[in-house]
Amino acid sequence: MTARVTIQTGDFNLSDEVDALRKNDKRVGAICTFTGTVRDRNMAPTLPTACGSLPPEGALSLRPGEAGSVAPAGEDRAPTLDNLGVANDSVLSMELEHYPGMTEKAIEAMIDEAMLRFDIFGARVIHRVGLLQPLDQIVMVAVISAHRGESFKACEFLMDYLKTQAPLWKKEETPAGARWVDARVSDDAALAKWGIGALNA
Repeated sequence: MTARVTIQTGDFNLSDEVDALRKNDKRVGAICTFTGTVRDRNMAPTLPTACGSLPPEGALSLRPGEAGSVAPAGEDRAPTLDNLGVANDSVLSMELEHYPGMTEKAIEAMIDEAMLRFDIFGARVIHRVGLLQPLDQIVMVAVISAHRGESFKACEFLMDYLKTQAPLWKKEETPAGARWVDARVSDDAALAKWGIGALNA
């Protein structure tokens, strides 16, 4: 039987993982997966600054790294550029650390919680650690059930937990130096909708 939680340095193949999760289970009518990749949060193409223009004064603009949130124009309007035109807060790489044993146990407990909350047959979580580059796969959540609604909810529930509560620590390397990444307010709000208070506050 495949482990439900794996923390690893190497990459993973989504198709292989899904095949192993649902192998010979004729009850499965729905498979929901989420795959996260390392991205440079400051290079999102929807940001006005990424397109080389700024919004007019008084308009609302997206904050770098905060897709879907708004900030008054003038706040976080444009990253500082170095002499090569590279944003000083661009993400060059990301390094993840964890406590072996403790991290797996915490994620296993949340899968148990998902099994209680939702009508699902199984789940699989893979999270990579070590040094990763933009575009690298970083996390995978796969959930199987009879119907799509339960799989969707359970997959989202597990990702909301992983983003805020799993014992994993992320450090981004930027042209301006290294920085640890904290859970964002939007991540805590996503977890709260499941009735779970954020432990990061």
